[in-house]
Amino acid sequence: MYGIIKKNNDIEIVIMAQFFEIHPENPQLRLIHQAVDIIRKGGVIAYPTDSSYALACQVGDKQAMDKIRRIRQLDDKHNFTLVCKDLTQVSTFTKIGNDAYRLIKALTPGPFTFILEATREVPRRLQHPKKKTIGIRIPDHPVTQLLLQELGEALFSSTLALPASTEAIDDPYDIKDKLEHELDLIIAAGIIEHEETTMIEFSNDGIEIIRQGKGLAPILN
Repeated sequence: MYGIIKKNNDIEIVIMAQFFEIHPENPQLRLIHQAVDIIRKGGVIAYPTDSSYALACQVGDKQAMDKIRRIRQLDDKHNFTLVCKDLTQVSTFTKIGNDAYRLIKALTPGPFTFILEATREVPRRLQHPKKKTIGIRIPDHPVTQLLLQELGEALFSSTLALPASTEAIDDPYDIKDKLEHELDLIIAAGIIEHEETTMIEFSNDGIEIIRQGKGLAPILN
């Protein structure tokens, strides 16, 4: 959406994010379809997950991904995340072994981030520069799940925490106030208090819980 401002007979076009109020438990399919259309046209969105609000765009859209990195002021060392609908999508982007498959299946959907070795389907700029890994999420939120289902592909995603803060913005109206001219769409689904996901890394050395967060992680040997 665009706004037009007139200054001294000059016309300035200003980008303004669309704002969809979507029910957090029974999402309106019509609005989800509109959101999918915005994403497919290169849009950057703010959307709800089971742990916080986050930013997202298509995985292969370099311009949109660069915008997210600029908004959050992230460098190349940041651990990036792909949000997937199911394990089939996870296996497209990661080299997932039997142990990882069984554990992820048992814990998802839910507030977990899994770090796995990336496949060639993951753009190199999104992989960890040394480990060549990528973060994977399958969130347990009806809006996210329906969005991924209708989109039919994974999303590049990053927690919506601004550079001066370690906490994600929990109120969609605050997101609108701060980022209305940076985003293409804000999906409002109520207040979501930020809780970090539990992060589990799979490597040749085994399975390790590297951050205990909202998700209840099993005891790993």
